[in-house]
Amino acid sequence: MTAAPLPLRHLLLALAVVAVWGTNFVVIRVGLDHLPPLLFATLRFTLVLLPMAFFVKRPDVPWRNLAAYGVLIGAGQFGMLFLAMKGHISPGLASLVVQTQVFFTIGMAMKINGERVQPFQVVALLLAASGIVLIAAHGGGSATPLGVGLVLLAAAGWSGGNIVARQAGSVNMLGYVVWASLFSIPPLFMMSLWLEGWSAMVAGVRNADALTWAAVLWQAVGNTMFGYAAWGWLLARYPAATISPMALMIPVFGMGASALMLGEALPAWKLGAAALVLTGLAVNMLWPKIRGRFLVAKA
Repeated sequence: MTAAPLPLRHLLLALAVVAVWGTNFVVIRVGLDHLPPLLFATLRFTLVLLPMAFFVKRPDVPWRNLAAYGVLIGAGQFGMLFLAMKGHISPGLASLVVQTQVFFTIGMAMKINGERVQPFQVVALLLAASGIVLIAAHGGGSATPLGVGLVLLAAAGWSGGNIVARQAGSVNMLGYVVWASLFSIPPLFMMSLWLEGWSAMVAGVRNADALTWAAVLWQAVGNTMFGYAAWGWLLARYPAATISPMALMIPVFGMGASALMLGEALPAWKLGAAALVLTGLAVNMLWPKIRGRFLVAKA
């Protein structure tokens, strides 16, 4: 694995992935115009599993690991996220708040491994938490307390999935996501049946137009198959410290796309909240690398 800077073509590939992941929040919002959120999430994972399971080998990990990841990412992350985005939070703010998964992941890892919180992590968490509080206080029509809470639950589900995926070791991430989807579908379908009802599910499918089905297909092909395959390919060739900071661009693309395509307003409080959250994420992600370079230079 090389530590050299990214060549232009690989930098453009990384930017393409984060652009897809960021603008995907607008795509989700389009799909929710006709489909109930939990049914939408069910269809998303169904199209990830089929037909890809016939072409992608199941990774050599225990079924219980795949099941845990599938439930946490399916029902936990995307189930809660889609529910929140059905009128409770704007796509731009959702793309921002869900990035708090970084801090949930750190907390879970510390609990499991018995690690101590570092001072820079406390600073990073306080900055990001200040941004979330600002969103909750000024959300208005852009974010309700329920919406913020649901996206935080989605972030917690995502972080739980991260921990489970780490326990799986070095695997083909595309194959891992495809086969884990087998366990995402049943809980999402049962939740949809329970909370949304059969009649709403049938009506959603009947009312779905070509744009709606394109949004569902994009969830599977663009967001999952291209995104995870390309990101995994990059992580296999470059240090995580080189690739991971690119994820800071996801909310930038998310908020920008929501403003351009959906007319989401970007008042000063929203930009301030974004600055606080992104600064917190940047401190957490980049401070160890910056400190290491400073110590080397000083020596």
